[in-house]
Amino acid sequence: MTSINSDKNYTKILEGIHIKTLVHGEETLMSKFFLSKDAVLPEHNHSYEQTGYLISGKIILYIDSRKNEINQGDSWCIPKNISHKAEIVENSVALEIFSPPREDYKKFLDKDSILE
Repeated sequence: MTSINSDKNYTKILEGIHIKTLVHGEETLMSKFFLSKDAVLPEHNHSYEQTGYLISGKIILYIDSRKNEINQGDSWCIPKNISHKAEIVENSVALEIFSPPREDYKKFLDKDSILE
């Protein structure tokens, strides 16, 4: 499957945090997030490697308790089972890839943005 960009069909998963999954395959899943200023992604960990790219905005990302200021154009990689959290400094858009694919994020697939 191939994905095309769409700015609709986001789902709220936490206060100020919205997601849509763009595409997934057997080994990866890609999701786009809209993050509202002052939102907080609580500390958590999971069994997925997570790589990301900040399309716009600014966030503070804590990876294994290390504080990282993330600005537009920056990217990151969070190894599986490592604690992380985020504080949203200004309205932001992020693209994240998970491997293996997150089964719980497949339900957020934006079927309108998939080319078959």
